[in-house]
Amino acid sequence: MDGKNTKLSYPLEKYDKDVAGRSFHNGRFVQRMREKAASHPNVRMEQGTVTSLVEHKGTVTGVQYKTKDGKELSASAPLTIVCDGCFSNLRRALCNPKVEAPSSFVGLILENINLPHINHGHVILADPSPILFYKISSTEIRCLVDVPGQKVPSVTSGELGRYLKTVVAPQIPPELYDSFIAAVDKGNIRSMPNRSMPADPQPTPGALLLGDAFNMRHPLTGGGMTVALSDIVLIRNLLRPLRDLHDSATLCKYLESFYTLRKPVASTINTLAGALYKVFCASPDKARQEMRYACFDYLSLGGICSEGPVALLSGLNPRPLSLFLHFFAVAIYGVGRLMIPFPSPRRMWLGARLISGACKIIFPIIKSEGVRQMFFPATVPAYYRAPP
Repeated sequence: MDGKNTKLSYPLEKYDKDVAGRSFHNGRFVQRMREKAASHPNVRMEQGTVTSLVEHKGTVTGVQYKTKDGKELSASAPLTIVCDGCFSNLRRALCNPKVEAPSSFVGLILENINLPHINHGHVILADPSPILFYKISSTEIRCLVDVPGQKVPSVTSGELGRYLKTVVAPQIPPELYDSFIAAVDKGNIRSMPNRSMPADPQPTPGALLLGDAFNMRHPLTGGGMTVALSDIVLIRNLLRPLRDLHDSATLCKYLESFYTLRKPVASTINTLAGALYKVFCASPDKARQEMRYACFDYLSLGGICSEGPVALLSGLNPRPLSLFLHFFAVAIYGVGRLMIPFPSPRRMWLGARLISGACKIIFPIIKSEGVRQMFFPATVPAYYRAPP
């Protein structure tokens, strides 16, 4: 930010060597997982486009789907896992979707160049919003430019290319500039809405919602796959002791515990992603500017001030209370700086607005996640459900 940079690393001293951050081509990664699943003798892979869920007396009994050659078929199962992604057309039957799209990511691939910090993701705190760089193969770097609002400049008219060259390019590190311009000129530019949607399930016998169809957060911190894989491990552990899935009503009641057990990891990553995005965006508001500077400088302090937030955003520390304390430590740090060398009335008023702005950022996100489930999950009855 503004010519300054700081390097943050995962606090991995307490973990085995196989614990690490990973960046990758998402499509290739998902395809490899499908291949791995299909290699098991008790798995049969069928491909088609699911058109609807099949229901009988309020219980989901399977799906209707269309094959590549246009055949309409149905598949039945005692439990249907619905995970049809961020553009899900099946989620409405299984949750109360409140989807927000505060911005879009415009994606480019930079080739045959190294990032300033090897094996680290890079966040540029630019104006009007952040730019990300991270390695996805031995020769490729993914660049994601956040474009606020609902509308991305047109690619076909050349408006997007001009925006990237005139507004974005001057703000990226000089060593990446030529490669960035080359990627823009190459023209393989894609855009994707950044969606967020709190988990608000409607427990339905015979079905379970997972992945981006169920819960989304701003992708600034790259937490989507962490939450998805964490949810899968939870579901695996809940289903493992069961021998019969055919009593749909009892199974549905039992699986309600999933929605509470997932909260520590999911709500920590979701809340931090939403809060960091709002803090990292440039703003004409002086109090928001101070919060942004305070956040960057707080992370630059090192020790617990950098390790704590990195452990939270990576899922290594799934404790919402730690997130809450770090967030307000940043706000108090920002206020403390304003009081030096002396607390003038103007600086005190700015400090009060900084604290107020911090509350307006984080409390709505916590409310949408659910205060009780997030901070006091053990008080929720479903937390203690035993296998049927």
